[in-house]
Amino acid sequence: MSIEEFGQLLGPGERLIGLDLGTKTIGVAMSDATRSIASPRETIRRTKFRQDAQRLLAIIAEEPVGGIVLGLPINMNGSEGPRAQSTRAFLRNFAELTPLPVLLWDERLSTAAVTRTLLEADSSRARRAELVDKLAAAYILQGVLDRLRLFSRAKE
Repeated sequence: MSIEEFGQLLGPGERLIGLDLGTKTIGVAMSDATRSIASPRETIRRTKFRQDAQRLLAIIAEEPVGGIVLGLPINMNGSEGPRAQSTRAFLRNFAELTPLPVLLWDERLSTAAVTRTLLEADSSRARRAELVDKLAAAYILQGVLDRLRLFSRAKE
């Protein structure tokens, strides 16, 4: 699905949820109702798919969410490796549990950018480990929010 198609499926006041899917954790971020700002929400320790999915669905049920942005880990050369395949498999399974549209978004360098920012802020290693996943989810989601804003301005 293109970002334009995704944007057309969203209703007014509906938030977006952003996910940074890792092997051990899932970083979660949420937009505000105007879809201007992405804020880190939480980091979910991955266990089994069903439990991970139930926690995500519980978060989605707390707010009027209109769509999901899932970071797709594409290699620097543009190819998709095992992590991208794993993300697509997660999406196939999760899509069966929710009617919400899902946008896959290139997440290249998101974790590196967030880690660099945390290093510049002189965060301890433990604090970086605690924050990096949900901040990466917010970084990914903010990229989509910015692109959606450009798309809506172009339509005006």
